[in-house]
Order: sequence, then C-alpha cells, then structure tokens
Amino acid sequence: MGFILYSMGFLAFTAILWKVSSAARYVLKFVIFAVLSIFFACLPIPYMLLHPRDSRNALIPSFLLRASRKILGLEYSVEGTENIVKDSGCVVLINHQSAIDLIILAYLWPIMPNSTVISKKEIFYIQPFGLASWLWGTIFINRVNAKDAQSAVNKTGEIIRKRQARVLMFPEGTRSLKKELLPFKKGAFHLAVASKVPIQPVAVSRYSFLGKFRFDSGFVKIRILPTISTEGCSTEDIPNLIEKTYKVMSENVNDLSSLNEANGLNGKVKSS
Repeated sequence: MGFILYSMGFLAFTAILWKVSSAARYVLKFVIFAVLSIFFACLPIPYMLLHPRDSRNALIPSFLLRASRKILGLEYSVEGTENIVKDSGCVVLINHQSAIDLIILAYLWPIMPNSTVISKKEIFYIQPFGLASWLWGTIFINRVNAKDAQSAVNKTGEIIRKRQARVLMFPEGTRSLKKELLPFKKGAFHLAVASKVPIQPVAVSRYSFLGKFRFDSGFVKIRILPTISTEGCSTEDIPNLIEKTYKVMSENVNDLSSLNEANGLNGKVKSS
C-alpha cells in the first residue's frame, strides 16, 4: 500500500512539475525520449537476430519512435518524396540540431530503402543498444584510428554501390540550434565522390520549440531535395560540392522555418 501511495505521489509531483516548470519539462522530455529510444531499439532484438545486418530491422523501432512523438508534443510533415533517388545508392545529408534528430531518421528510414548510418565504434559497446544498431546495419568506425576509419569508408562505398544503399549522415558533424548551419565537414563528400553516387540533401526546419532548458510543443517540416550529382567529380571538386550543398540546404532550412512562422507553427503543434 505504501509503495502505491508513494508512486501516486511521485507521479502527481512529476505532473505538476511538467505543467509549471519549463526546465523540469525540458529534462523530463529528454529523459523520456532517451528511455523510449533505447527501449524501442532493443525490444525487437529477438526478431532482428533472424535477419542480422538487414536495414529493415530498424522499421519496427522507427515506427515506435514516430508514434512516441505525441508524448513529446511534436508533429512532423515530409515533402519532396518524389526527389528520392531511385535505382542507385546515395549519401543523404541532413542538418543536425539535437538528439531528437533520431525522429528525423525514423521518418526517412521507411521511405528510403536500404538505409544505413555510420557511427563511432564506442556505440557498439553500449549494450544492448549496440547489438540492435549492428543488427540493422550500422557501420562502426574507429575515429581515433585514421587507417581504420578510411577502411570503413572504403567498405561503405562498396556497400553503397553493390546494395544501392543510402547512407544517412549529418555533414555539420555536431549538433547546433543556431540560425546558420555550421560549416560542413568533408567526410560525407569524400564518400559520395569515392562511391560515384549522388548526394541527397534533406532540409529540416529549425527547432524553434527547443532552447536552453526549454522544450515546448512544435511542428517540424522535412523537405527531401533534388539530388546533386557527383558524376565525373574528383577530390578536387569537393569544395565546390560542399558549397553547392550548403547553399541549397541553408536556403531550404530558412524557407521551411519561415513557413512555420508564417503559419503560426513556431513553437506550436499544428492544429488538426
């Protein structure tokens, strides 16, 4: 009886904090997101063991993560699906804002067949999440060891060409909520050129609902942009590819964010 009363009191106190404190709501939402993400990733491991290294293994966690958006007070829309490259692998580049970008991947994974991601090797040792990541085809690299990292990139290039895979990457390399995109790193572009596959830019509206100890309800627009060809390109063309990709992604991030503001969706959930 005491445990039940204690639990009810704790839940009531948490609910009050959620309502009255922006900082508490910020912490609680990220804790909920982290717990659900790990739980959803690991839940289907027994099933995934039957089909190791298959990108389709991530479809169940992706579905569950998309469903959980309601708890966080978020809504999403996806446009530009007609631009998804067909009959070829590609390098998919997405602007990086927060840990909740995982939900962006959860929306792209089902509509971009043969998707995969590259992750630092240390993630594999965070079990059982590391096993789940391996089972859906994550490519782990040792970022400290340049030789090992280059070998993994070469292997990724082979996977892209042979399986017509799509590698989802964040070219900024780190998360940022600033209005301007951070400078793009060269790794993704080296991979695209070496693999002789196009670049598929994806622009995501700014998380205006997210700030310092603030996590409000919000609406996120995802726009899949036309591909940028790497045909005939060499490493010498990478600076030009970076400039071209940065420009088109930056313009579309600004456009999507402006549309959210114009429609009164800046920090609010779109009314149904």
